[in-house]
Amino acid sequence: MRNVTQQNISDVVIAALSADIPARNREILTSLIRHIHSFCIEAKITHAELIAACQFLVRAGHISDDARNEFILLSDILGVEVLVDMLDHKVTDGESESTVLGPFYRENPPVLPKGASIVQKHFEGSQTVRVNGTIRDTTGRPISDAIIDVWEDAPNGLYEQQDPDQPDYNLRGRFMTDANGEYSFVGIRPAPYPIPYDGAAGELLNYMGHHPWRPGHIHFMIQKDGYQGLVSQIYDADTQYLDNDSVFAVKESLIGKMNQTPVGSDTDLVMQFDFKLKPLAGQTAIAAE
Repeated sequence: MRNVTQQNISDVVIAALSADIPARNREILTSLIRHIHSFCIEAKITHAELIAACQFLVRAGHISDDARNEFILLSDILGVEVLVDMLDHKVTDGESESTVLGPFYRENPPVLPKGASIVQKHFEGSQTVRVNGTIRDTTGRPISDAIIDVWEDAPNGLYEQQDPDQPDYNLRGRFMTDANGEYSFVGIRPAPYPIPYDGAAGELLNYMGHHPWRPGHIHFMIQKDGYQGLVSQIYDADTQYLDNDSVFAVKESLIGKMNQTPVGSDTDLVMQFDFKLKPLAGQTAIAAE
C-alpha cells in the first residue's frame, strides 16, 4: 500500500497481519489496532504527546522488577485489571464474587491450624480480629479440606515484604476448612494504605488528579479440587475509601462487618464471612447424578 491515509490506516495495518497467526492473535490485534487508532483520532493526540507516553512507559519498565510490576499498577489505576477480572470470572450460579489479586501475594505461606493467629508482631494501637466463616458450594453444601490463603497489611500500611522491620511472612497464613466447611483465624484490623506512587503509577495518578489510597481489606485465595478457585478481598465495613478505592476493586458483596467482642474475649473484634465456590463442570455433573 503506497498511499496510506487517515481513512485507510487501520485497514492497512490489519491487512499486514499474517494469515498464519493464531485466530486469537488476529482477534486481539484487530480490535487493538482499530481502538487505538480511533483513540488517537478522537483525542487528537499530538506527536509530542505520543513521545511523552512512550517515555512514560520506559520509566514504568525501569522501575519494574520481581517485587514490583509497574504495569499491573497502571492497569489497576485505570480500572483495567478489575474489568478483566469481571469479564473472566462472571458470577453465574450465586458463587462469591472475585476481585483483583494485587501485587503483594506470596506463595507458600505458613500452614497453620484452624483458629491460629497470623500476627507475628505487635503494633501499638492495633486491634485483633477473629475471622470465622463457612465455605460452601452453590447448592449450600459445606466444602471440607478447602485451602485458604490469607494475607493483609500491617497497621503502618505495609505488607511484610515492603517492610524490613516485619518478620518474614507476617500477617500471612494458609488454612484448611474442617469437615463442616468452617475456617477460622486471628488477624488484625486492616488499615487503609496507598499503592506505590513514587514511580510511573504516581505520575498517572497525578495526571488523573486521583489519590493512591485503598480501603482496609483482607485478601483471600480459596482452592479446592473440583471447584473454580476464588481470589477475593474482604473489606472492613468501617474503613475509609470504600467509595473511592484507587483501584476500583470494592464490591458490595465483599464488605464485612467487624464487631466488638464481649469483655474477656481473646480478640478485640470478630467478623463472620462466608464464601460460595462454583463447582467445575465435571463436579456439577457428578452432583446431579
